[in-house]
Amino acid sequence: MSDAAAVEGRKPESRRTEKVGNVVSTKMQKTIVVEVEMRKTHPKYKRVIKLSKKFYAHDEQNSARVGDVVRIRESRPLSKLKRWTLEEVVRRSSLPQSEELAQPVA
Repeated sequence: MSDAAAVEGRKPESRRTEKVGNVVSTKMQKTIVVEVEMRKTHPKYKRVIKLSKKFYAHDEQNSARVGDVVRIRESRPLSKLKRWTLEEVVRRSSLPQSEELAQPVA
């Protein structure tokens, strides 16, 4: 009884899946495109192959930049393609951004 009451009284952990990938596009407002690379064994040849898939994720503050490594979490459908939200930026990109290149050096 005490175990069941403890489990019922506790807030359940989030069962939404998380993925880590690279940001490949930030050209939309509040939306990023994240490419997640997966390694899978081929069913017949037993060789490890790389598969990649792109996910559209909601970025409320437009904080992610191209080349960043980010963690995204599954969410309710936000648009036709967006079903993920940006959880955190794991690692910033060392590439200069286009806004920084456009500004003249004084």
